[in-house]
Amino acid sequence: MPTRSLADRVVIVTGASLGVGLACAQAFSAQGCSVVLVARRQGPLDEAMASLAHPERAMTLTADLMLHESPGRIVDATMDRFGRIDGLVNNAGAHFRGPVMSQSADKLASMVDVNLRAPIHLTRLVLDELQRHGGFVVHVASLAGRLPLDGASTYSATKFGLRAFSLALREELRGTGVDSCIVSPGPVDTGFIMDDIDQVDDIVFSQKMCTADEVAAMVLDCARDGSAERAWPPSGAKLATLSYLVPSFRRWLKPMMRRKGKRAKDALKAKRNSS
Repeated sequence: MPTRSLADRVVIVTGASLGVGLACAQAFSAQGCSVVLVARRQGPLDEAMASLAHPERAMTLTADLMLHESPGRIVDATMDRFGRIDGLVNNAGAHFRGPVMSQSADKLASMVDVNLRAPIHLTRLVLDELQRHGGFVVHVASLAGRLPLDGASTYSATKFGLRAFSLALREELRGTGVDSCIVSPGPVDTGFIMDDIDQVDDIVFSQKMCTADEVAAMVLDCARDGSAERAWPPSGAKLATLSYLVPSFRRWLKPMMRRKGKRAKDALKAKRNSS
């Protein structure tokens, strides 16, 4: 498979102030890219930019992706500064845990806006530029987008939608030189999960956790070779697909996975408490 050089590319990364987004920004900067770091708060963005290999080639932009005007402002600011856009990493995410009956309308809307509507809108706005330069879009989804996850039904729905969008868009873009890719990790050892560990369903921890750097490496590899999807762990991705296709198997397996996850979760909590 031919690979794309990333040197001197201009890449937008949303949710770039911490976790996976920060790891992605660092990885692209290390490759010689100019990086646009997008997040809601300026302080963490400043710290993130200072950690880049080439901060002089980066810019920060505060934006709330719940606001419909934010994608246009991100694109306009990037074009004003760099004059081109070669890549987009749709990483920003929102997750309010618990059954859908426990969620307010505002929380439901924010998950749909941040996880699905904003990535679709932002992708649409950069496509003309990407086609000029043979660029890429990498969406950061989740194994929750391959397996319906009760207790996280709206979050899971948005990740299913993002995955479907990426795969369908890939077909629409065939022959244009633009790649639409999706990265679907299991649980990631970042504050997105670990700061809220008591509210995270035990079953989530039944899968091997990966690091933000490992997810960023998958994003970088997709940007290079244009693969349709990368998922981690591979065994978890296969199990998620099987469980989706055979719901009775999922219901049979769930108690065992939940017990396995509880043991892993308890070990993580004990490790945190002892450090």
